[in-house]
Amino acid sequence: MGQHRIEYFYSTHSAYAYLGSRRLAQICAAHDCQLIHRPFLLSPVVEQAGGQPFAARSQAHVDYFFGREIERWAAYRGVPIIDYRPTHHDNPLTLSSGMVIVAARLGLDVDALAHALLQAHWRDDIDLMNPAQLEIAARAAGLDPAPLLAGAMDGDVQAELQANTDAALRLHLFGSPTYVLDGDPYYGQDHLDLLEHALHQPFPQPAFQNPSVNDA
Repeated sequence: MGQHRIEYFYSTHSAYAYLGSRRLAQICAAHDCQLIHRPFLLSPVVEQAGGQPFAARSQAHVDYFFGREIERWAAYRGVPIIDYRPTHHDNPLTLSSGMVIVAARLGLDVDALAHALLQAHWRDDIDLMNPAQLEIAARAAGLDPAPLLAGAMDGDVQAELQANTDAALRLHLFGSPTYVLDGDPYYGQDHLDLLEHALHQPFPQPAFQNPSVNDA
């Protein structure tokens, strides 16, 4: 069997991508996986899946899913995290995502960069559209930020970001993070144990059938 290939679909501001980032790296190292980064724009993916924007959710849902669940998983995984929604969380993802794409094209340590960006947002409350703060995060990953920032907003780089988003829409993904192994998506960092299981013992092909939601 050849090297396993995991496509990693995530937004660069995703709390749950951050919470699973180190564990994902451990799994890839243990199983000699090639991790393909697919940073994407989250909102269109969530909307297609039927999810509601943040402001349209109930306070109870927000406090649980975007509060208590984050706290518990952070404690469980030993991940440092702030105790509030990042100040600039709704800013565009184009610059930080572009940096990830440029790093991959240059053959740099994109795993380290992606983790550093996620960590800086959720531990240090940085603005992912602030070049000075992104520069610090890139240096923390051991990378020279200059070529990453210089190319991040180039048209072909942003076209790749859109292509990743389009791919997520075609795959009918639900959100961030989603790990796609052999065409089979695993949504959420709480499914990393199932992903690891599939690497050494693949699951049977899908056979479960649901009635059409249009017939319900």
